[in-house]
Amino acid sequence: MKKNIEVKRPPLKFAETQKVIKTIQEKLNAPVLAYWTSANGSVCDNDTMALRQVLEQVGPGQRLYYFVKSDGGNGRASLRMVHLLREFFPEVIALVPLNAQSAATLLVLGANEIHMGTLAHLSAVDTSITHDLSPVDKDNDRVRVGQNELHRIIGLWNKENAEYKKNPYDAIFQYIHPLVIGAVDRASSLSTMLCEDILSYHMENEKKRKKISEILNNKYPSHGYPIVLREAIKIGLNAKKLDKEVDDLLLELNELYSEMGQYCKTDYDEMNYHDNEILNIHEVNGMQIFFQVDKDWHFRQSDRTWLYTNEKSSWKKCTMVNGELTEERFHIR
Repeated sequence: MKKNIEVKRPPLKFAETQKVIKTIQEKLNAPVLAYWTSANGSVCDNDTMALRQVLEQVGPGQRLYYFVKSDGGNGRASLRMVHLLREFFPEVIALVPLNAQSAATLLVLGANEIHMGTLAHLSAVDTSITHDLSPVDKDNDRVRVGQNELHRIIGLWNKENAEYKKNPYDAIFQYIHPLVIGAVDRASSLSTMLCEDILSYHMENEKKRKKISEILNNKYPSHGYPIVLREAIKIGLNAKKLDKEVDDLLLELNELYSEMGQYCKTDYDEMNYHDNEILNIHEVNGMQIFFQVDKDWHFRQSDRTWLYTNEKSSWKKCTMVNGELTEERFHIR
């Protein structure tokens, strides 16, 4: 029975992560702020509230080193986060030991310098969206539709059917609703604007901003195309090689965060499970804020969808008080 099954809890590694962050700060002689998301986490609007809280902990200063590891998320949230960082620190240096993709690429574009490790990569920032009218996949979930994919479909259609002069949209509309295509086009314009706005925080050359934005939005054949250090320099970003000792410490920090953010699901039976995963983490010296899922999932066979119940997910804040770890809810609505 469900009541006899102990729910799995992810480990908290505050003492260990704090030790690594302090070591990095001593090495760089400046404050370090870490931002990490799991495979199921993403850059989101609520991150801005958590970021402000940890920035208040650090206090305003001249230079900040910002460790970013994420697969991406909401580009608008990235702009808000860059604005916050710039309000507290006129000089921001991004530390990228691993992946900082999509909206996370937008986030590091707001830094004066991007220091990339041996495993680091950025990605294209072209936008794809999940719309209420998007097609569904085999699991009955809405799929993401991107502008780049649509352009390629139309380009191939015109190339292969040039002699027939048929309208490609007659065929496309059978699979993708016209409102979805309109929403994707609008989102693509937003992505270009976000990219240019974020770069403007430290890059005065408007022509260069537009060039970099155009490349990141339209050049690459895949949204996940890995932009390594060599490519980042080539397209005009102020990217440099990350110090090896710092790179090793950041990989150690990532390992600790990965342990915290491990899959943490408790199966009750084949139709029900509990999810308790940690998704997003913000941390500075003396404080860690993270978002933890806490809810039950049930599979409804009638329409093959998962529904959640007993939603208790929340942001939590960890600090040290008189040498003891304290954990409390950080309320964000």
